[in-house]
Amino acid sequence: MRHLRRIFDLEPEEARFLVQRGLEIKRRLKSGIPHQPLLGRILGLIFEKPSTRTRVSFEAAMLRLGGQTIFLSSRDLQLSRGEPLKDTARVLSRYVDGLVVRTFGQEVVEELAAHATVPVINGLSDKFHPCQVLSDVLTVVETGRPLEGLKVAWVGDGNNMANSWIEAAALFGFELRLACPEGYDPAEDVLSEARSRGAKIILTRDPVEAVSGAEVVNTDVWASMGQEEEAEERRRVFQPYQVNAELLKHAAPEAIVLHCLPAHRGEEITEEVLEGPRSVVWEQSENKMWLHAAVLEWLLA
Repeated sequence: MRHLRRIFDLEPEEARFLVQRGLEIKRRLKSGIPHQPLLGRILGLIFEKPSTRTRVSFEAAMLRLGGQTIFLSSRDLQLSRGEPLKDTARVLSRYVDGLVVRTFGQEVVEELAAHATVPVINGLSDKFHPCQVLSDVLTVVETGRPLEGLKVAWVGDGNNMANSWIEAAALFGFELRLACPEGYDPAEDVLSEARSRGAKIILTRDPVEAVSGAEVVNTDVWASMGQEEEAEERRRVFQPYQVNAELLKHAAPEAIVLHCLPAHRGEEITEEVLEGPRSVVWEQSENKMWLHAAVLEWLLA
C-alpha cells in the first residue's frame, strides 16, 4: 500500500515520473483525447481546513479521469464527536478507493495512513504540502528549465511549503536557498534529513543573498491558517522579506516567480510582481490539477 504523506515517501525516479506524467495528462486531455483510467473509482476528501484550489483541483482531476468524489468536512464526520481516527480510516477504506486529507497536524495524516487500507494523500498539513510543491516543480519543468543545477529561492516563512521544497531539493537535485527571519526557520529534522541525502540547501536571514542569481523565486503568505492571532507580529517581522521589484533585480534576468496562493498583495508579494511578466502563478495554480491527476492515476488506477 502506497501513500503520499510527504515528498520523501517517493523515490527520486517516482517524483520525476509524476511530474512528467502530469504534463503528459495535461497535453492529452487538452488535445481532446479521452483518458479515463479511474472510471468507477471513488475518492474521499477529508478537509478540516477550508480550501479553494486544493479541493477543486483534486475533484476536477478525479472527474476528468472518469472517477467520482465524496467531500467530507469536519462537521460531516463523527471525528467532531470523538470517533477515533483509526476507526474513521478503517470504515472509509471500505467505501472509497483513496483518501485526500487536508488537516492541521501531520500526525492526523500519519494515523489515517497507518490504519487505512486505501492510499492516503496529504492535501496539506501544518508540516508538509507535498502535492503543491510537486505541482510547482511541474510548472518549473514546463517552462523548459532543467532541474539539475537550478537555483531556487524561498523567501519568507519556513512553513509547510518550505519543508516540502526542502524535500523536493533532495529528490530533484536543484539548489535551494531559504531566507527566513530568525525564529521562523523550517523544521530542523526535515533540513537534516534532506542534507543527509545530499541536498544543497542554504539557510540565510538575507533575502538578497537567497535571491541573487536565482532562476525561481518563491514565497507564501506570512500568516497561515491557524496563525491569525500572530498576523500583526508576523507582518512586522516579515516586512523585509517582501518579494517586490527591487528584490527581483538580484535574481537571474529570466527568473520566474511562484506563489501557491491565496496571495496577500502588498504583504509577502506586491501587485506589480504578482501581475507582472515574471509571474507564472496562474499556470502554477492550474498545474495543481494536472499533478493531482498523475498522483491519482498512479495510486488508484
